[in-house]
Amino acid sequence: MNATINAVCYKSKTLKNGENPIMLRICKQGKMKYLSLGISVNPKFWDFKKNQPKPSCPDRELIQKIILDKKAEYQTQILELKTANKNFTVSSLVEHTNRVRAIKTVSEFYTDLISHYKAIGKVGNANIYRDSFNSIKTFKKSDNLDFLFSEIDLVWLNEYEKWMISNNRAETTMSLLFRTLRSAYNKAIEQNAARREDYPFDSFKMSKFNTKTKKRSITKTEIKRIISLDFTNERPLMQLSKDLFVFSYLQSGINLTDIANLKYENITNGRIQYIRQKTKRLINIAIQEEAQRILDLYHVGNADPDDFIFPILNKRIHKTPIQRYNRIHKIMGKINLNLKEIAKRAKIDAILTTYVARHTYATVLKRSGVNTSIISESLGHSSEKVTQIYLDSFENSQIDEAMKNLL
Repeated sequence: MNATINAVCYKSKTLKNGENPIMLRICKQGKMKYLSLGISVNPKFWDFKKNQPKPSCPDRELIQKIILDKKAEYQTQILELKTANKNFTVSSLVEHTNRVRAIKTVSEFYTDLISHYKAIGKVGNANIYRDSFNSIKTFKKSDNLDFLFSEIDLVWLNEYEKWMISNNRAETTMSLLFRTLRSAYNKAIEQNAARREDYPFDSFKMSKFNTKTKKRSITKTEIKRIISLDFTNERPLMQLSKDLFVFSYLQSGINLTDIANLKYENITNGRIQYIRQKTKRLINIAIQEEAQRILDLYHVGNADPDDFIFPILNKRIHKTPIQRYNRIHKIMGKINLNLKEIAKRAKIDAILTTYVARHTYATVLKRSGVNTSIISESLGHSSEKVTQIYLDSFENSQIDEAMKNLL
């Protein structure tokens, strides 16, 4: 049974000015609910048969507009509920329709979004939205983005793209910034801070951006040259930089954030088991012989299970997510500088970074004939989630066998 919505002059209540309130009456399946429209009328100006103000009614057009707008609001909600095959009662319809639409400016929403991710410890996400926020502020030449998401239309997006091109932004950077803005817009819609009907990304396609980057990997022979380098008589951070690069390569391309967060409790029966910080998936990998030598080098005899293995984080100092993030980010910069020197000494004509170890892990295995279903070439690239699904679908023994090709 459909719901009916009518405006009525509520004669059961008379206001001090002698007028009766105009109410919206919603009926469905014998249930009825009256909702105040915040307006009233002298009953002599109301047509009780047609349920509308008489032509002689003062402010008739204004009253009719208020009635029509409110009826349209409820009728829209009814249509949406029907389209989604959701049943509703009079009470649930009113509750759904009266939910406050918390429209926010772009500046307010971004600020709240960044604060939210910081509060729940997702510092990386917070920084991604912060970079997007800063990019838009630079584009608009204003620190206060005091406008609504509805102003971000197709024309606005095209102008933003032209601005980035004129400022020599790489296409990978442009793609990331647009995807982050799109994500923020979607979140604003979810939180009723923006309207779905204003959404511009159905027309603005981001597939046009070339997000393919030059492959960065080195050979197995070059990896062995790095392993043979001796930094025992040099500053500790040089030795650590080399060891972390080699460890990452040998242990399925584990990234620096996950290495830094490894604890003694993650080592069990010759295997490393940990939850990836990025994807929150469980990783279970056999420890390679050279990797075990590196672990032994940094092993502390009286360490507690929840102590960090490598000398990057300290549980007594780096307690919060942002403290850990800032520490890892700082160390990563120093390690990448050291890796440039390591590349020179190993006579490698490539820019070494912590990322190169991850990419090389995948590339070496593929060149060794390992099935791409086990270790995909896209590891760490555009489809890392798919790669992780592939890894999860195989027995540990199959992955262990494949990893014998690393050295």
